Amino acid sequence: MFSLNKVWAGYAVSILLLLTAFTLGVTVGSVRVPVMEMLSIFAGAFSNREALDPMFSSIVLDIRFPRVILAALVGASLAIAGASFQGLLKNPLADPYTLGVSSGASVGAVATIFLGLTIPGLGSFTLPVISILAALLTLIIVLGFARMVEKSMKMETIILTGIIFSSFLGSILSLMIALTGDELRQIINWLLGSVSMRGWEYIRLIAPFFVIGALLLIWNARELNAMAFGEERAQHLGVNVQRRKFVVLASGSLLTGAAVAVSGTIGFVGLVVPHMVRMLTGSDHRHVLPLSILNGASLLILCDLVARTIVAPTELPIGVITALIGAPVFGLILIQKRKERRG
Repeated sequence: MFSLNKVWAGYAVSILLLLTAFTLGVTVGSVRVPVMEMLSIFAGAFSNREALDPMFSSIVLDIRFPRVILAALVGASLAIAGASFQGLLKNPLADPYTLGVSSGASVGAVATIFLGLTIPGLGSFTLPVISILAALLTLIIVLGFARMVEKSMKMETIILTGIIFSSFLGSILSLMIALTGDELRQIINWLLGSVSMRGWEYIRLIAPFFVIGALLLIWNARELNAMAFGEERAQHLGVNVQRRKFVVLASGSLLTGAAVAVSGTIGFVGLVVPHMVRMLTGSDHRHVLPLSILNGASLLILCDLVARTIVAPTELPIGVITALIGAPVFGLILIQKRKERRG
Protein backbone atom coordinates (compact mmCIF):
# COMPACT_ATOMS: atom_id res chain seq x y z
CA MET A 1 0.00 0.00 0.00
CA PHE A 2 1.41 3.32 -1.05
CA SER A 3 1.49 6.04 1.57
CA LEU A 4 -0.27 9.33 1.02
CA ASN A 5 3.06 11.13 1.35
CA LYS A 6 4.44 9.18 -1.60
CA VAL A 7 1.38 10.08 -3.69
CA TRP A 8 1.69 13.80 -2.93
CA ALA A 9 5.42 13.59 -3.65
CA GLY A 10 4.40 12.14 -7.02
CA TYR A 11 2.21 15.19 -7.65
CA ALA A 12 5.00 17.57 -6.66
CA VAL A 13 7.55 15.87 -8.93
CA SER A 14 5.05 15.67 -11.82
CA ILE A 15 4.18 19.37 -11.60
CA LEU A 16 7.87 20.30 -11.41
CA LEU A 17 8.60 18.09 -14.43
CA LEU A 18 5.77 19.70 -16.40
CA LEU A 19 6.99 23.22 -15.59
CA THR A 20 10.53 22.22 -16.60
CA ALA A 21 9.33 20.63 -19.85
CA PHE A 22 7.21 23.71 -20.63
CA THR A 23 10.15 26.05 -20.02
CA LEU A 24 12.50 23.97 -22.17
CA GLY A 25 9.90 23.63 -24.92
CA VAL A 26 9.44 27.40 -25.16
CA THR A 27 13.04 28.52 -24.70
CA VAL A 28 15.12 25.88 -26.53
CA GLY A 29 15.37 25.80 -30.31
CA SER A 30 17.25 27.20 -33.29
CA VAL A 31 16.90 30.57 -31.54
CA ARG A 32 17.33 30.33 -27.77
CA VAL A 33 15.05 32.50 -25.71
CA PRO A 34 16.31 33.44 -22.23
CA VAL A 35 13.99 32.32 -19.44
CA MET A 36 13.61 35.87 -18.10
CA GLU A 37 12.78 37.08 -21.60
CA MET A 38 10.10 34.39 -21.84
CA LEU A 39 8.58 35.48 -18.52
CA SER A 40 8.58 39.12 -19.54
CA ILE A 41 6.93 38.22 -22.85
CA PHE A 42 4.14 36.34 -21.08
CA ALA A 43 3.69 39.23 -18.64
CA GLY A 44 3.71 41.83 -21.42
CA ALA A 45 1.36 39.85 -23.66
CA PHE A 46 -1.50 40.76 -21.32
CA SER A 47 -0.64 44.46 -21.25
CA ASN A 48 1.34 45.87 -24.16
CA ARG A 49 2.75 43.44 -26.72
CA GLU A 50 4.06 46.29 -28.88
CA ALA A 51 6.67 47.11 -26.20
CA LEU A 52 8.19 43.60 -26.43
CA ASP A 53 11.12 42.47 -28.57
CA PRO A 54 9.32 41.63 -31.85
CA MET A 55 11.52 38.63 -32.76
CA PHE A 56 11.37 36.91 -29.36
CA SER A 57 7.71 37.81 -28.99
CA SER A 58 6.80 36.23 -32.32
CA ILE A 59 8.86 33.08 -31.63
CA VAL A 60 7.34 32.57 -28.18
CA LEU A 61 3.70 33.60 -28.63
CA ASP A 62 3.07 32.61 -32.25
CA ILE A 63 5.23 29.50 -32.72
CA ARG A 64 6.54 27.75 -29.62
CA PHE A 65 3.86 28.48 -27.02
CA PRO A 66 0.95 27.08 -29.10
CA ARG A 67 3.14 24.15 -30.13
CA VAL A 68 3.96 23.29 -26.51
CA ILE A 69 0.32 23.65 -25.45
CA LEU A 70 -0.84 21.36 -28.28
CA ALA A 71 1.83 18.77 -27.43
CA ALA A 72 0.73 18.89 -23.78
CA LEU A 73 -2.95 18.40 -24.68
CA VAL A 74 -2.19 15.51 -27.03
CA GLY A 75 0.14 13.80 -24.56
CA ALA A 76 -2.30 14.26 -21.67
CA SER A 77 -5.20 12.93 -23.78
CA LEU A 78 -3.35 9.77 -24.86
CA ALA A 79 -1.97 9.12 -21.36
CA ILE A 80 -5.28 9.36 -19.49
CA ALA A 81 -7.02 7.35 -22.22
CA GLY A 82 -4.38 4.63 -21.83
CA ALA A 83 -4.71 4.67 -18.03
CA SER A 84 -8.49 4.29 -18.26
CA PHE A 85 -8.29 1.42 -20.79
CA GLN A 86 -5.72 -0.38 -18.63
CA GLY A 87 -7.86 0.05 -15.52
CA LEU A 88 -11.08 -1.02 -17.18
CA LEU A 89 -9.61 -4.07 -18.94
CA LYS A 90 -7.27 -4.91 -16.03
CA ASN A 91 -4.52 -5.12 -18.62
CA PRO A 92 -1.23 -3.16 -18.33
CA LEU A 93 -0.58 -3.58 -22.07
CA ALA A 94 -3.80 -1.88 -23.16
CA ASP A 95 -3.53 1.57 -24.68
CA PRO A 96 -5.05 3.40 -27.67
CA TYR A 97 -2.19 2.23 -29.90
CA THR A 98 -2.11 -1.49 -29.00
CA LEU A 99 -5.92 -1.77 -28.99
CA GLY A 100 -6.16 -0.41 -32.52
CA VAL A 101 -8.08 2.67 -31.41
CA SER A 102 -5.43 5.04 -32.79
CA SER A 103 -5.54 3.21 -36.13
CA GLY A 104 -9.33 3.52 -36.23
CA ALA A 105 -9.12 7.22 -35.46
CA SER A 106 -6.47 7.57 -38.18
CA VAL A 107 -8.72 5.92 -40.77
CA GLY A 108 -11.56 8.26 -39.82
CA ALA A 109 -9.34 11.33 -40.04
CA VAL A 110 -7.64 10.33 -43.31
CA ALA A 111 -10.99 9.46 -44.86
CA THR A 112 -12.22 12.93 -43.93
CA ILE A 113 -9.19 14.53 -45.60
CA PHE A 114 -9.28 12.13 -48.57
CA LEU A 115 -12.98 12.59 -49.31
CA GLY A 116 -13.08 16.26 -48.30
CA LEU A 117 -15.95 15.60 -45.89
CA THR A 118 -17.66 18.43 -44.05
CA ILE A 119 -20.62 17.84 -41.75
CA PRO A 120 -23.10 20.76 -41.98
CA GLY A 121 -22.97 22.86 -38.82
CA LEU A 122 -19.64 21.43 -37.63
CA GLY A 123 -17.22 23.02 -40.08
CA SER A 124 -13.62 22.41 -38.95
CA PHE A 125 -14.88 20.16 -36.12
CA THR A 126 -15.83 17.55 -38.75
CA LEU A 127 -12.32 16.06 -38.60
CA PRO A 128 -12.17 15.35 -34.84
CA VAL A 129 -15.83 14.23 -34.69
CA ILE A 130 -15.41 11.61 -37.43
CA SER A 131 -12.07 10.55 -35.93
CA ILE A 132 -13.70 10.08 -32.51
CA LEU A 133 -16.59 8.05 -33.94
CA ALA A 134 -14.15 5.84 -35.87
CA ALA A 135 -12.06 5.33 -32.70
CA LEU A 136 -15.10 4.30 -30.64
CA LEU A 137 -16.37 1.95 -33.36
CA THR A 138 -12.94 0.32 -33.65
CA LEU A 139 -12.72 -0.27 -29.89
CA ILE A 140 -16.20 -1.83 -29.81
CA ILE A 141 -15.32 -4.15 -32.70
CA VAL A 142 -11.96 -5.15 -31.17
CA LEU A 143 -13.47 -6.01 -27.78
CA GLY A 144 -16.44 -7.77 -29.41
CA PHE A 145 -14.15 -9.88 -31.59
CA ALA A 146 -11.91 -10.73 -28.62
CA ARG A 147 -14.93 -11.86 -26.60
CA MET A 148 -16.12 -13.96 -29.54
CA VAL A 149 -12.72 -15.67 -29.79
CA GLU A 150 -12.39 -16.23 -26.05
CA LYS A 151 -15.08 -15.55 -23.47
CA SER A 152 -12.55 -14.80 -20.71
CA MET A 153 -10.90 -12.12 -22.91
CA LYS A 154 -7.36 -12.88 -21.75
CA MET A 155 -4.66 -10.23 -22.08
CA GLU A 156 -3.00 -11.92 -25.07
CA THR A 157 -6.30 -12.26 -26.93
CA ILE A 158 -7.17 -8.57 -26.63
CA ILE A 159 -3.69 -7.43 -27.64
CA LEU A 160 -3.54 -9.83 -30.61
CA THR A 161 -7.00 -8.69 -31.71
CA GLY A 162 -5.87 -5.07 -31.51
CA ILE A 163 -2.78 -5.88 -33.59
CA ILE A 164 -4.90 -7.70 -36.19
CA PHE A 165 -7.28 -4.79 -36.58
CA SER A 166 -4.41 -2.30 -36.60
CA SER A 167 -2.87 -4.20 -39.52
CA PHE A 168 -6.20 -4.31 -41.35
CA LEU A 169 -6.84 -0.61 -40.82
CA GLY A 170 -3.24 0.11 -41.84
CA SER A 171 -3.96 -1.54 -45.20
CA ILE A 172 -7.01 0.71 -45.64
CA LEU A 173 -4.81 3.72 -44.92
CA SER A 174 -2.29 2.51 -47.50
CA LEU A 175 -5.08 2.10 -50.05
CA MET A 176 -6.31 5.66 -49.52
CA ILE A 177 -2.74 6.96 -49.79
CA ALA A 178 -2.27 5.03 -53.06
CA LEU A 179 -5.46 6.49 -54.50
CA THR A 180 -4.94 10.05 -53.33
CA GLY A 181 -3.78 12.93 -55.47
CA ASP A 182 -3.12 16.47 -54.32
CA GLU A 183 -3.80 15.54 -50.68
CA LEU A 184 -0.88 13.04 -50.59
CA ARG A 185 1.63 15.33 -48.87
CA GLN A 186 -0.97 16.51 -46.33
CA ILE A 187 -1.94 12.92 -45.46
CA ILE A 188 1.65 11.63 -45.23
CA ASN A 189 2.75 14.53 -43.02
CA TRP A 190 -0.28 14.01 -40.83
CA LEU A 191 0.22 10.24 -40.48
CA LEU A 192 3.83 10.62 -39.33
CA GLY A 193 2.64 12.43 -36.20
CA SER A 194 3.55 16.01 -35.44
CA VAL A 195 2.49 19.14 -33.56
CA SER A 196 4.54 21.38 -35.83
CA MET A 197 2.97 24.54 -37.31
CA ARG A 198 -0.51 23.61 -36.07
CA GLY A 199 -1.23 26.86 -34.25
CA TRP A 200 -4.10 27.97 -32.07
CA GLU A 201 -6.77 26.61 -34.45
CA TYR A 202 -5.81 23.02 -33.59
CA ILE A 203 -5.75 23.81 -29.88
CA ARG A 204 -9.33 25.07 -30.18
CA LEU A 205 -10.23 21.78 -31.90
CA ILE A 206 -8.84 19.45 -29.22
CA ALA A 207 -9.43 21.54 -26.06
CA PRO A 208 -13.19 20.98 -25.61
CA PHE A 209 -12.88 17.23 -26.24
CA PHE A 210 -9.98 16.99 -23.80
CA VAL A 211 -11.86 18.81 -21.06
CA ILE A 212 -15.01 16.69 -21.49
CA GLY A 213 -13.17 13.36 -21.79
CA ALA A 214 -10.75 13.99 -18.91
CA LEU A 215 -13.49 15.20 -16.54
CA LEU A 216 -15.69 12.18 -17.34
CA LEU A 217 -12.83 9.76 -16.63
CA ILE A 218 -11.75 11.48 -13.41
CA TRP A 219 -15.42 11.55 -12.33
CA ASN A 220 -15.47 7.73 -12.77
CA ALA A 221 -12.15 7.07 -10.98
CA ARG A 222 -13.83 5.41 -7.98
CA GLU A 223 -15.85 3.17 -10.29
CA LEU A 224 -12.65 2.15 -12.10
CA ASN A 225 -11.17 1.22 -8.72
CA ALA A 226 -14.23 -0.90 -7.94
CA MET A 227 -14.20 -2.65 -11.34
CA ALA A 228 -10.53 -3.53 -10.84
CA PHE A 229 -11.77 -6.18 -8.34
CA GLY A 230 -14.16 -7.69 -10.87
CA GLU A 231 -17.52 -6.74 -12.33
CA GLU A 232 -19.57 -8.80 -9.87
CA ARG A 233 -17.97 -7.20 -6.82
CA ALA A 234 -18.39 -3.76 -8.40
CA GLN A 235 -22.12 -4.45 -8.85
CA HIS A 236 -22.37 -5.45 -5.19
CA LEU A 237 -20.78 -2.10 -4.33
CA GLY A 238 -23.56 -0.32 -6.24
CA VAL A 239 -21.75 0.37 -9.51
CA ASN A 240 -23.80 0.33 -12.70
CA VAL A 241 -21.10 -1.64 -14.51
CA GLN A 242 -22.47 -1.53 -18.05
CA ARG A 243 -23.12 2.21 -17.95
CA ARG A 244 -19.74 2.98 -16.41
CA LYS A 245 -17.93 0.75 -18.91
CA PHE A 246 -19.60 2.58 -21.78
CA VAL A 247 -18.72 6.00 -20.28
CA VAL A 248 -15.06 5.01 -19.82
CA LEU A 249 -14.74 3.49 -23.29
CA ALA A 250 -16.51 6.43 -24.92
CA SER A 251 -14.41 8.97 -23.01
CA GLY A 252 -11.16 7.19 -23.87
CA SER A 253 -12.16 7.05 -27.52
CA LEU A 254 -13.17 10.72 -27.39
CA LEU A 255 -9.71 11.69 -26.15
CA THR A 256 -7.90 9.39 -28.57
CA GLY A 257 -9.90 10.48 -31.60
CA ALA A 258 -9.41 14.17 -30.86
CA ALA A 259 -5.67 13.71 -30.25
CA VAL A 260 -5.18 11.73 -33.45
CA ALA A 261 -7.22 14.27 -35.43
CA VAL A 262 -4.89 17.16 -34.54
CA SER A 263 -1.51 15.41 -34.35
CA GLY A 264 -1.64 12.18 -36.35
CA THR A 265 -0.66 8.76 -35.03
CA ILE A 266 1.59 8.98 -31.96
CA GLY A 267 2.09 5.62 -30.31
CA PHE A 268 3.00 4.28 -26.88
CA VAL A 269 2.28 7.42 -24.80
CA GLY A 270 -0.82 5.77 -23.35
CA LEU A 271 1.19 2.64 -22.56
CA VAL A 272 4.34 4.08 -20.98
CA VAL A 273 2.99 6.92 -18.84
CA PRO A 274 0.27 5.10 -16.82
CA HIS A 275 2.62 2.17 -16.20
CA MET A 276 5.31 4.47 -14.78
CA VAL A 277 2.75 6.34 -12.68
CA ARG A 278 1.47 3.10 -11.14
CA MET A 279 5.01 2.00 -10.33
CA LEU A 280 5.59 5.25 -8.44
CA THR A 281 2.27 5.95 -6.72
CA GLY A 282 0.15 2.78 -6.76
CA SER A 283 -3.00 1.84 -8.67
CA ASP A 284 -5.63 4.18 -7.19
CA HIS A 285 -7.27 5.77 -10.24
CA ARG A 286 -8.14 8.89 -8.25
CA HIS A 287 -4.42 9.64 -8.49
CA VAL A 288 -3.37 7.61 -11.55
CA LEU A 289 -5.62 9.58 -13.91
CA PRO A 290 -4.57 13.14 -12.97
CA LEU A 291 -0.92 12.11 -12.68
CA SER A 292 -1.13 10.53 -16.14
CA ILE A 293 -2.39 13.86 -17.48
CA LEU A 294 0.57 15.74 -15.98
CA ASN A 295 3.22 13.23 -17.04
CA GLY A 296 1.71 12.55 -20.45
CA ALA A 297 1.87 16.27 -21.18
CA SER A 298 5.50 16.44 -19.98
CA LEU A 299 6.55 13.40 -22.01
CA LEU A 300 5.17 14.65 -25.31
CA ILE A 301 6.53 18.17 -24.82
CA LEU A 302 10.00 16.69 -24.26
CA CYS A 303 9.64 14.22 -27.16
CA ASP A 304 8.64 17.09 -29.44
CA LEU A 305 11.64 19.09 -28.21
CA VAL A 306 13.94 16.19 -29.09
CA ALA A 307 12.21 15.69 -32.46
CA ARG A 308 12.85 19.28 -33.55
CA THR A 309 16.37 19.72 -32.14
CA ILE A 310 18.25 16.41 -32.36
CA VAL A 311 18.98 16.70 -36.09
CA ALA A 312 18.20 20.41 -36.55
CA PRO A 313 17.37 22.05 -38.88
CA THR A 314 15.64 18.83 -40.03
CA GLU A 315 12.63 17.90 -37.88
CA LEU A 316 11.80 14.29 -37.02
CA PRO A 317 8.21 13.06 -36.68
CA ILE A 318 7.30 12.99 -33.00
CA GLY A 319 5.88 9.48 -33.42
CA VAL A 320 9.39 8.21 -34.15
CA ILE A 321 10.65 9.47 -30.78
CA THR A 322 7.73 8.02 -28.79
CA ALA A 323 8.12 4.67 -30.57
CA LEU A 324 11.85 4.55 -29.75
CA ILE A 325 10.92 5.01 -26.08
CA GLY A 326 7.71 3.00 -26.03
CA ALA A 327 8.63 -0.15 -27.94
CA PRO A 328 11.38 -1.28 -25.49
CA VAL A 329 9.12 -0.46 -22.51
CA PHE A 330 6.32 -2.49 -24.14
CA GLY A 331 8.69 -5.46 -24.41
CA LEU A 332 9.87 -5.12 -20.80
CA ILE A 333 6.28 -4.98 -19.48
CA LEU A 334 5.38 -8.09 -21.51
CA ILE A 335 8.41 -10.00 -20.16
CA GLN A 336 7.59 -8.92 -16.60
CA LYS A 337 3.97 -10.09 -16.89
CA ARG A 338 5.06 -13.43 -18.33
CA LYS A 339 7.42 -13.97 -15.37
CA GLU A 340 4.65 -13.04 -12.90
CA ARG A 341 2.28 -15.57 -14.44
CA ARG A 342 4.90 -18.33 -14.39
CA GLY A 343 5.86 -17.48 -10.80
